[in-house]
Amino acid sequence: MGSDLVSSPSTIFSYGHQLQKGQKISLEKEAGGSLTKIIMGLGWDAKKKKTFFGLGSKDQEIDLDASCALFDEQNQPVDIVFFGQLASRDGSIRHTGDNRTGAGDGDDEQIVVDLSKVSPSVKSLVFVVNSFTGQSFAEIENAFCRVINGGNNQELAKYDLSCNGSHTAMVMAKVYRHNGEWKMHAIGDNTSGRTFQDLLPAMKASL
Repeated sequence: MGSDLVSSPSTIFSYGHQLQKGQKISLEKEAGGSLTKIIMGLGWDAKKKKTFFGLGSKDQEIDLDASCALFDEQNQPVDIVFFGQLASRDGSIRHTGDNRTGAGDGDDEQIVVDLSKVSPSVKSLVFVVNSFTGQSFAEIENAFCRVINGGNNQELAKYDLSCNGSHTAMVMAKVYRHNGEWKMHAIGDNTSGRTFQDLLPAMKASL
């Protein structure tokens, strides 16, 4: 786990919303009032790899990367936050750093969003995850993304990402403006790619 992760609770709050694929929620309603900062947390574990002839198992390392792309009203990308650019140009979004193994409990990577500083020209924030080391999601377990209220560390919503398959990436969720408030759409679309550039077509399709 990265040392720069924002402090967050290790337990799931009972009022946290367990999202289903395709579900949309109002983040402010889940927070019970105004909401200025959210944290998108990503966690995963690598399945143990069977050794030769299936005699025992050994640990393996899988490098999942979380990224956030900012899109305008015309659904065009205007900025990206990922392990190679840890902050958006307007300073509203910050990546806490790359975790290359999935080791540790809780969130392995986090993207912190100050909603009050997101440019008015930005309509949507699309969060994706990809396997930089190339393993498919069949090699991953206990994978999730969750949204935390940055003001009080309350977990607002959680979405289970664990699913066997040959895909190496997923469009996790979209946080977007609608009628003056921020909402979240749990997308969960499987795709393939090792970098965020590979995922741009899938991200645009989610809009």
